[in-house]
Formats: sequence, C-alpha cells, structure tokens
Amino acid sequence: MIKKQFLFFFLLVVFTFTAKSQSQFGFFGSNQKEQFVRFNLINNLIVIPLEVNGKQLSFILDTGVNKTILFSLSENDSLGLRDVKKISLQGLGKGNPMEALISTNNTLKIKDFVGENQEIYVILKDRFDVSGKMGVTVHGIIGYQLFKDAIVHINYVTKRVYFYNLQFYTYDKCRKCQTFPLQFYRNKPYIDAKIQLDTVGNAQTDVKLLIDSGGSESIWLFENSKKEIQTPIKHFKGVLGEGISGTIYGKKSRIKQISIGTFKIKEPTVSFLDSTSTFFARRFRERNGSIGGNILKRFKIWVDYKNKTITLKKSGSFRGGFEYNMSGLDVVYNGKILVKEKQSSTFSDAYSSGNSETTNTKTVSIISRYAYRFKPSYKIKHVLKNSPADLAGLQVDDVIISINGIKAHQLTLKELLGKFQAGHNKRITLIVERAKVDMKFHFNLVKRI
Repeated sequence: MIKKQFLFFFLLVVFTFTAKSQSQFGFFGSNQKEQFVRFNLINNLIVIPLEVNGKQLSFILDTGVNKTILFSLSENDSLGLRDVKKISLQGLGKGNPMEALISTNNTLKIKDFVGENQEIYVILKDRFDVSGKMGVTVHGIIGYQLFKDAIVHINYVTKRVYFYNLQFYTYDKCRKCQTFPLQFYRNKPYIDAKIQLDTVGNAQTDVKLLIDSGGSESIWLFENSKKEIQTPIKHFKGVLGEGISGTIYGKKSRIKQISIGTFKIKEPTVSFLDSTSTFFARRFRERNGSIGGNILKRFKIWVDYKNKTITLKKSGSFRGGFEYNMSGLDVVYNGKILVKEKQSSTFSDAYSSGNSETTNTKTVSIISRYAYRFKPSYKIKHVLKNSPADLAGLQVDDVIISINGIKAHQLTLKELLGKFQAGHNKRITLIVERAKVDMKFHFNLVKRI
C-alpha cells in the first residue's frame, strides 16, 4: 500500500571497527514459556514498548534491520549509553554516509524478555523524522536482536506480539497455515514469491523479497533486478520516503498479483525503485525487492529464525483493498499548538403549570468558559510535481489549518491522510497557514494507477 506516502528504510552498516558478538535475549525464569506485548499499529508499522537501560521508549519492530538503532532522543531521555565509539552508516538514498555512534553493554527489556550486553547504534542527526511521519514519538527500530532468540508470533488483529521460549515451543497443527523456508543475508530474512506484471501478460516471475515489517507499503521492486521487472506503463513518479543516505525516489504503480505459496493477493500497489537509490540494498544480488507491512498485516505470522522458517495464516483483512494517497501531498506532524476551545454547560429548568399532568421544561445552554489545550499540528513535507495539490498551489511547509471544514487539530495524522484516499474526483478543500496568512485551496483527487 502506498498509503500515506510513508516508507521506512533499510540500513547497511559500514563499520569503522571490528564489531563484537551479541549476547542473547532470554526470559527471567528459565521455565517461562512465553511473553507477549501489546503494540500500536501506525501506518502499517508495529510500534512496541522497549525498555533501554531502564528507560521506557517506543521502537518499531522491523524484520528488515539487523541492528538496533536509536534515532530520536530528547534532552529528557537519559539512557546512560555505555562504551561509545564513532561509526558511519550507509543506507537507501543518494546522499553521503551519516555519522553515528555505537554503544555496547546495554540492557534491553520487554517485560520478562531481557537482553544483556546489547549493541545500540545511535544516529546523531535524525534526517528522516520518523516521529513526524507517524504522528507519535518513535525512538528507534529493533529487529534481528528480538527475533533470533525466540519464536515470534505477530497478530495484527489483536495487536499483540508473542515471544515463545525456544526450549518449550511446539508447533500446533494448523490446517490453513503454510510454512515457507527463509534465506538469510546479513541476518535479514528473504522469502520466495511470484509476481504477475502487466508488462508480461499472464506470465509469473519468480522473485526473492526481503520480509520487511518496518516498511509501510505493500511491495518494493528493484527495477531491472530481473529483465522482466520493468515499471508498468501506468505509473507516476514520486518521493517514496527518506533513508539514511537521503531521499528515496521511485515510481508508483500496481501489479496484477503477488503469490506466496497458494496465497494470492490481487492488484497490490507497488513502488519501483531505481538503481541509484538502492545501490547498497542490491549488494545481495538475488534480491528483487521487499514485502512490507501492508501485505504482512493481512496474515497471522510466526517467525522462526533458528529453523529459518515463516508460517502464514490469512487474517480477516486478507481481501482488503489497496488504496493510496491521491493528493500528491506528504504531510507530517508539526508539534503541538495551543488551541482555545469552548466549554458549555447545559441546565434544565422544569416547573409545573398547576395541572398535575402537565410539566413545562425549559432548557438553557450557557457557555461558561474557555479551555486551552495542546493539540497536534501538521505541515506539508513534500508536494509531488504536477499532482492535484501542486497544481492548486500548495507548497512545502504550509501548515494545515483545516480539511473539508474539519479543524486539523481534531484529527490524528492517520485520519487526516485518510482524507486523501477518499476516491477519484473527491473534492478537497484545505485551509493552510503560509507566512502567518491563512489561505484556502481547492482540488480534486485523481486516480493515477
């Protein structure tokens, strides 16, 4: 799904030193069989609570990364990071590597599931503003370190992640489940699938895709990673997201189908990435792209890194559609604003007219006072060239005041962006603040793919 034009990123770590081996996660009680944690699902991404050196933070659970990465700390977040050294990081995007730190001997904890002596990579400058894109504070991402020492079950419906003790876990018989082998490269899991592209008729193309729970879209495909993988004629160009090495560009389209075993998913949205933006990701030459959260959320998932398998079972959302942002706007969280709100009190005045069977009731509403509360603010991060919003005159850094008569601060970021998926030719009216002046714009959503 190209929903909300938000993508996460892949990382390739370029070491300036020799890395130490990681210690294992384990349970407090040696006989403890499982542990679960509730998560928030935001833009198809799993956000879990993770305690770092005694400090409760929020991390994205990402199968697409092999390192634990911290990228958003405020002045109030004191973690006591230990044994710090400088490194550089390189990832998707066209920019230069980023300076970062590595800290060892840290303690990570999810309830009773604990990892001692853990490495954490600390990005000093948060280029991609993940918290802004998600509308909530997110401090980092974690993947391999949690998956390698347990069998992990993700239930997108109940919004729970279960960590099962490898010593005690046994697989239950599941008639509607399918289990697939995983291939690992740099501790990241890959699965074989088939795609049906509109440029090759009904032919099926075998592809190897990264399982990427840290990507919000449906599918990424690397152009020309196979001769059959070409962008369909019907597509549009745009910004796909921000990576460690800069902005990620590509083409957005649909394909007829993706098949994983006997599971067939019809007409998913797809982003085709050029070779420049994905230079480092293509070092695994067998890789053709990624499966993201908008595919994964349609399944109940069991991931077994030790035995190199993944088990999938359809969930209730399996047949849901694949909508996308039709406005051309990339909108992000812009901090809190102080909003003045009316608070009214209602009084009922009842009296008798003298007839015992008749009672007159007079109701009076009185506005008694105003309350001031901090509410979310949103601004435009990108405007896609020649999109409906661009042609209407909207610009980067415009602050959204209202959309279709609804005050922006009354909406979550998800709800606001959902207005841009309302359907072809849907009329959008935006009031924005630009240079301290309120301005009104109108445009219609346009279906491009």
